[in-house]
Amino acid sequence: MLRSLRFPCSILSSANQFYSQKLELAPAYEDNEQIGYLLGHTILILKPDWDLPPTASPNPRITLQVTDARKTEAEVQSRGITVPDAVQPYEKNHLVGSFLDSEGNKLWFCS
Repeated sequence: MLRSLRFPCSILSSANQFYSQKLELAPAYEDNEQIGYLLGHTILILKPDWDLPPTASPNPRITLQVTDARKTEAEVQSRGITVPDAVQPYEKNHLVGSFLDSEGNKLWFCS
């Protein structure tokens, strides 16, 4: 079952380029119209006309579960993506970091 998550953006063309080219996410369609991007079992819907502006402290906060946080950090950095929070240990057995999308929204990742 797919879920959807709305994500604010100021410049839709820039956000589309980021998610399709930098993150290489597959587009999500509804009735032959692209509505967002597939992120696991979630459709990330970009909302340029949303009441809330993009923010580095989004609500809801998005945390992506990845196999290896250090590899993910290296991969996003190699694609020229800003990593404001380098991977750090969290609790006992978790590593957590973050990156910013083209709009300045912060996405967290952990392994």
